[in-house]
Amino acid sequence: MNRRTLFIAGAGLIGCTVAGCAAAGPPAAAPVVDPLQGRLDQLRSDAGIPALGGALVTADGLAWIGTSGIRRAGGEDAVTTQDRWHLGSNTKAMTAALYARLVEQGRASWGVRLADLFPDLSVDPAWSEITVEHLFGHRAGIVDAQVMPVWMIQAWAGAEVSPLRTGLAQTVLGAPPPGPVGAFAYSNVGFVIAGAAIERITGDPWETSIRREVFEPLGMASAGFGAPLGANAWGHHGAAMTPKDPSVMGSDNPPALGPAGTVHATMADYARFLRVFLTGGGGWLSPDSLARLSQPLTGEGQSYALGWGVVSGPPWTGPGAALVHDGSNTMWLARGVVAPARGAAAICVANAADPAQSAINALTQALIGRFPADI
Repeated sequence: MNRRTLFIAGAGLIGCTVAGCAAAGPPAAAPVVDPLQGRLDQLRSDAGIPALGGALVTADGLAWIGTSGIRRAGGEDAVTTQDRWHLGSNTKAMTAALYARLVEQGRASWGVRLADLFPDLSVDPAWSEITVEHLFGHRAGIVDAQVMPVWMIQAWAGAEVSPLRTGLAQTVLGAPPPGPVGAFAYSNVGFVIAGAAIERITGDPWETSIRREVFEPLGMASAGFGAPLGANAWGHHGAAMTPKDPSVMGSDNPPALGPAGTVHATMADYARFLRVFLTGGGGWLSPDSLARLSQPLTGEGQSYALGWGVVSGPPWTGPGAALVHDGSNTMWLARGVVAPARGAAAICVANAADPAQSAINALTQALIGRFPADI
């Protein structure tokens, strides 16, 4: 069985009398029964996917982490707890948190209008009352299908990422919003435009700013962009789960999509980001910023905050709401869940997408089931 497991809490020892210990030697370690690892192995096997991983996080850090399977279909290398996983759209919460950092530094503001964020662009007057929060909450009236296909072709052509993001912002903002402002409509384009705004504020590419303001202060040394290279799991394409070499084009979305979903990291480093939402900001963000990032915007459609879906009602969330998000580039699948009222978060990752959905759903339930009991 290919698996690697790490318990943060130690195992107990079998007790004995003084006489018994003298006769029998040092006490033996009790056999460790790990029901989560067993569940992880079974879910991966049932789904027929190459690799599956999961972790539990508390305010103190990692409480449990485990992996099951192999890095590449047809290969032999076991996936490990040190492997990096593509996080897809879970990058969105990091981009929103990056903006919050800039607000705390006095370099940006909440409630700022898009026209004021892009003084160098020709912005249609119909955007006059639409703010940066509308971008982060998918309520800016952007319809991805109208601009994304052509822009993706341009992005794959290999142009520099910042001009591509600016070009997308000009295309979208140069005409009235095509959709109803205030209604939820999931938009990768909106986050790319937010990334272009951040680049204007900092004077640096989004990649540089998120490393400086997010990865480095949180100690996310493994974090990077695109399909992770080196001795690491590969993503797998389609129902046949064909392994995709991370060094070739098509192993991820084009880099220009970064602010919407190209970050990769180990589960342990992703846990460092989720822990921020269990510790009142952890000294990295203020409680006020954390509250703003976690508060769903008003309007029709899905309950969504700034880079996070918001779920309330199920017993596992406790008396408050939970933050939930999935990310996938169609070759990986990642899920982050933060339940502040339970004082815990969960991570589920796979190096396949649609075939892994059932395993991710069941693993989420298995991890959530440990919140009240073990954490």
